[in-house]
Amino acid sequence: MGVTGTGQEAVDRSQELRQFEESKIGVKGLVDSGLTSLPPLFVHPPETLSGLRPARPRPDPIPTIDLSGCGPGRRPSAVVEEVGRAARELGFFQVVNHGVPAEAMDRTIAAVRAFHEQPVEAKARIYRRQTETGVSFFSNVDLFVSKAASWRDTLQIRLGPKLADVEEIPEVCRNEVIEWNQQVQRLGGLLMGLLSEGLGLSPGKLQELTCLETRVMVGHYYPYCPQPDLTVGLTSHADPGVITVLLQDQVGGLQVKRGDEWVDVTPVPGALVVNIGDILQILSNDEYKSVDHRVLANPSREPRVSIAVFCNPSDRENQFGPLPELVSSDKPAAFRQFTFSEYMTRFFTKELDGKSLINYFRA
Repeated sequence: MGVTGTGQEAVDRSQELRQFEESKIGVKGLVDSGLTSLPPLFVHPPETLSGLRPARPRPDPIPTIDLSGCGPGRRPSAVVEEVGRAARELGFFQVVNHGVPAEAMDRTIAAVRAFHEQPVEAKARIYRRQTETGVSFFSNVDLFVSKAASWRDTLQIRLGPKLADVEEIPEVCRNEVIEWNQQVQRLGGLLMGLLSEGLGLSPGKLQELTCLETRVMVGHYYPYCPQPDLTVGLTSHADPGVITVLLQDQVGGLQVKRGDEWVDVTPVPGALVVNIGDILQILSNDEYKSVDHRVLANPSREPRVSIAVFCNPSDRENQFGPLPELVSSDKPAAFRQFTFSEYMTRFFTKELDGKSLINYFRA
């Protein structure tokens, strides 16, 4: 379980975890109960907390890329170059003029917030870790394997290749989720084309590899935290998939690791955040970078809401590795071949703790 200390401490922690899980109230339920200090299971070890200093004020290094002029069959070379550079240097960028209406973004944020702010009983009906139905509500995907829990709740919905049973999607956000899936599918196709061309490949290459077909949405809710210096909203990790498209509200808290320091991904009105996942770093033969990122615990009375859509290959048994077009005698394959199924199995049996997983697949 990643627990240190005496056997009795491990037993106590195991009991505390089980009680929290069985309550099905999530972190928001704890806040609503009026607690003023963190339960021990949320307190992170000193080595995590020592690195939680806020980012130093500095010009925002996360590039914002204007996609106006892009569309079906239209990928201006200047935009391809900008996207390729951001993917190589930082692995994160924001996009504006992306074609997703501001109203659709606002509706999606409001709907996910409305789900999380329902009475406990309404959410408890779908509190589960099994994903067979394609819809689940839980707190901390790695609750039982992490050293400490993080201060957030999550609504997870399968968007593709087959949308979750529509009746299973909570009514309070059902229409907005279905619309958001359509928006991300369109934008995802555009981004995949830009990223493919940025590697010198044909625009359709990543989509031919089914990289946009499996889509999973997570609607995170980060309520007010009474002791934000003792925990985190989301521990440092790299995303396992191809790309992630993130809609965040204006509260902030997302940080990206650049070299040895953490930098804020400052919310830009109307922007969506895009980041490279491990699979795309591997496919690109280390050209593109999948980087560590985290979310600080929310000290604000205003909850933070973010919606991430992870885009992954649907062909789970196909062999993945560096694309042959990107391997040469000058740049041999940096990773071995593996199936996506093997990759995801490994991802979900470890805690979210950084880059060790991608290194497992190095050649």
